Amino acid sequence: MRHMSPQLPLTAPWVAHSHAAELAAMSALLDEQPALSEWIQQDLDAGCAKNPRTGRPGLTGEQTLRILVVRQLTGWTYAELAFHLLDSTTYRTFCRIGALTQPPSRSALAATLRRVRPETLARMNDQLVTSPGARAVEPARTARTVRMDATVVPVAIHPPTDSNLLSDAVRVLDRLLQQAEREAGFTAYHRHGKRAKRRALEIVHLAPQAAARRRRCYRDLLQLTEATARYATCALVHLECLPATPGRDRVRRQLTMLLPRVAQVIEQATRRVLHDEAVPADEKLVSLFEAHADVLVKDRRDTYYGHKVFLTTGRSGLILDCAIPKGNPGDVTWAVALVRRQRQLFGQVPRQTSMDGGFASRANLADLKALGVADVCFAKKRSLAILDMVRSQWVYDKLRRFRAGIESGISLLKRVFGLARCVWKGATGFHAYVRTAVLAANLLLLARDRLT
Repeated sequence: MRHMSPQLPLTAPWVAHSHAAELAAMSALLDEQPALSEWIQQDLDAGCAKNPRTGRPGLTGEQTLRILVVRQLTGWTYAELAFHLLDSTTYRTFCRIGALTQPPSRSALAATLRRVRPETLARMNDQLVTSPGARAVEPARTARTVRMDATVVPVAIHPPTDSNLLSDAVRVLDRLLQQAEREAGFTAYHRHGKRAKRRALEIVHLAPQAAARRRRCYRDLLQLTEATARYATCALVHLECLPATPGRDRVRRQLTMLLPRVAQVIEQATRRVLHDEAVPADEKLVSLFEAHADVLVKDRRDTYYGHKVFLTTGRSGLILDCAIPKGNPGDVTWAVALVRRQRQLFGQVPRQTSMDGGFASRANLADLKALGVADVCFAKKRSLAILDMVRSQWVYDKLRRFRAGIESGISLLKRVFGLARCVWKGATGFHAYVRTAVLAANLLLLARDRLT
């Protein structure tokens, strides 16, 4: 006689594991903040183009929020995330996906999570750090002592050399021209992808002394790129004269987006290579696909391509604020703005602030004192008197040691929460990715505090 296994409960309990305990504590924190799920639901409703009465029901705001947190905690791809939501009872329990419910597919996950706006995520983190649960971890008296620093979050692009950018332009436009041929019968073009790739590889492998040959290769590569861009422009005109179809609209949108970027790549390569002109960083395009990326030089040595992120934390390590400026502003230009953001968030300025030496200046010190900050500590004095910044040498030393703690927080964000490199596409995706990482880090910190 065959023995039948007992029926599993429809709602799986939490397993006896430390990670499951953290997830359970995070789940309780989210239950205490129902507004977070409601704001996510508003984004989902605003971005839904289909009739809500047809098709399979999509993810709710609560499920989407929890899946966002899981993805940032684990660093999984959408395919890996779809598998674990199907396989793991613990993650299904956390994400409020029933035992009899089919989890979303990889494509459905990607489409749904992209509809959450970064502004909503920033609002959610503000709500979280000012909640009673956060105030228990970061009491009002200690929250008035903050530390601030900046870090760079790169985007996922290869080194933006002129030859790589030109070769990428030819390769991508060739692909779109083939799609235009399939969708609209456009055949008035020649493919130059292989020749462009050979020229780019030849440029890479040339010796530094072969300047004349490198210049000849660049001229040929520029001619190939310009010719391909002309073909693509004609294809765009051809597509605009035909009735719209989903395939034609897709190709037309991509060509409309890429052609100005290709023109900019051609212009900057011509200026740099053929005219020996130095192109300013704010005029450079470093990627056809991540055009929003800034050129960031750190310590006059290392160059990064992404965005600068300003972080403010308290004594507990809770991330109280996150600011993502455009371009590469000096830290010194943001010292006062970051303190004002604290006043806007908490209704008062910090009593003590500790910052890196890059924020230091006499003007910043005077402005911060005028705002009501009693002790202003810059890690490097920059010719400022200690007693002008703080009440005593002891206070200065204490705040300088306190500032160093933000470095471990930044390291945690990069190692655990994915800020070593942003893998989401586009400017909106970058902002959403960073703010999701901050939200997940704060949730985990609050959850661990509850478990201690």
